[in-house]
Amino acid sequence: MKHFKLKYSLILFLSLITLYSCQDSGGMYVKDGSSYKFGNEDMSSNLISLAEAYSARDPEKLFTFYSDSFLTEKRKEWSKKYLGSLDSLSMVPYKVVPLISENGEYREVIAWSKEERIYKNGSYEKLDLMEVFGLDESGKVNSFKQWKAIDTVNFGMPYGGKFIGVGDNENSGRPLVFSNRGEVEMIEGLAEAYNAMDIESFTEYFAEEVEFKSYDGKTYNYKKSDLTQAFKPYKSIDWKLLSIVPLKISNTDAASGAMVLSTETRVFKNGKIWKKELMELIYFDLEGKISGMLQFAR
Repeated sequence: MKHFKLKYSLILFLSLITLYSCQDSGGMYVKDGSSYKFGNEDMSSNLISLAEAYSARDPEKLFTFYSDSFLTEKRKEWSKKYLGSLDSLSMVPYKVVPLISENGEYREVIAWSKEERIYKNGSYEKLDLMEVFGLDESGKVNSFKQWKAIDTVNFGMPYGGKFIGVGDNENSGRPLVFSNRGEVEMIEGLAEAYNAMDIESFTEYFAEEVEFKSYDGKTYNYKKSDLTQAFKPYKSIDWKLLSIVPLKISNTDAASGAMVLSTETRVFKNGKIWKKELMELIYFDLEGKISGMLQFAR
């Protein structure tokens, strides 16, 4: 009897430990304070099936996992074009966590996976991904976010090159990264205003003071007010952009530069024609205005 009571007490004790150490919910969606609980097995298995359809580059099968609101015509066309650009594709999930908010408003599957992409053009990508698939009430994907770690074997990286500078420079040796403060759109707008000889729109892109280093070795320092006479000698201008590459030095302030390859033809009022191929470095200050230009030509 004593052994029975001891055994019973031990079982009760272990049961209480299990009861109080394992919770049905946890974590927090900080926006509204709601907790999460684990979702069902179907949520995980559907994600595995989605990965298989994606790896098979089968857009029609893949689309069956998406909600109508998520699967827009634009997304359909993009997906078909993207999957068609690949020779092979492999998404292998290695950790899948289905979650439902305690109030039932949020359903999502968090998945970690290894992905390898070989493109028909020879490009190659190897990624370690963390992805969040939001689900509607029927279990269809209605939102998607992705974070990635890029393997060093990739042909494309988010940073590279090296800034050296002239003389002693605290930034010497740092890599370059793409800048993303709207430089591409600003240069496209600048070209549109320049070709239209719209002086009011054109001058809006510049800082109050601008340094311009011309292809012939001359340096000009302009005030923004000086630019109002920029189109006075010309009958027409045709500046055609060929490429725009916005860059900045890694781990520095937001000032940036853009390498712009283009051709330009200027027809003067006196009949003279100026025509060149150009490579220009266009510098943007902290306010996002053009503060300098360095020009090379042939």
